[in-house]
Amino acid sequence: MTTKREIKAAAIQFTIQLGDIDANVAHVREAVARVAAAGCRLAVLPEMWSTGFAYKELNELARRTPETVEEMGRLSEEHGLVLVGSLPEPDGDRVCNTAYVLDRGRLVGKYRKIHLFSLMNEDRSFSGGDSWLVADTSAGRIGVFICYDLRFPELARRLAVEGAEILIVPGEWPKPREEHWRALLKARAIENQLFVVAANCCGVVGKLDFFGSSLIIGPKGEFLAEGGYDAAELIAALDFEEMTKWRQQITCFPDRKPQFY
Repeated sequence: MTTKREIKAAAIQFTIQLGDIDANVAHVREAVARVAAAGCRLAVLPEMWSTGFAYKELNELARRTPETVEEMGRLSEEHGLVLVGSLPEPDGDRVCNTAYVLDRGRLVGKYRKIHLFSLMNEDRSFSGGDSWLVADTSAGRIGVFICYDLRFPELARRLAVEGAEILIVPGEWPKPREEHWRALLKARAIENQLFVVAANCCGVVGKLDFFGSSLIIGPKGEFLAEGGYDAAELIAALDFEEMTKWRQQITCFPDRKPQFY
């Protein structure tokens, strides 16, 4: 008799304190403890969760990222889960927007944001990444992309083709584009027949107002958990057997014809 393959996942949504690493780490420390107590084996944090886009101090703040990654590792080991979130990674005289994947204390991968949001001048302050990530973890095979990457379905499809079972999306997606966030996340889940765990920030951060609406979505596009405007920890069960059954019913991957497009 086989054991049912299912995990609980969490999206941790909160208002990032711009440039205040200690306050943001303190919030995450408590939130991770809460979702772990609820049985979660995967927890996702927003984009740039330790600092926000504090552009003027970004290079200086990025120097503390190694200690923040160590804290993520400590939390993931203490609570026996996979913890993912993006941070400013030092890169010479610039920084990268890098998502770190910590699995029970061990760094199993990191992904540098490929698509930089020029509307908000990200391309002036950040170096872009040049490779994708699918990581084998104790919570399953996870593919990672960050915020604006969501608008590029080619990246999500690459992760799915490479065996991702869960797409992880740390975000700082502001008003007024909430419907785009929801529609694009749902589309990525449906077209790739996998789970999506997306953590957005909420509240006013600097001059921007964020709507929250973090989402956990199933492979049929069903919303398994949905956040509102305020800080919250969303939790949902991810049933991999149901994902497999759905892929067997609607055979999108075997029916692909990539040689024609």
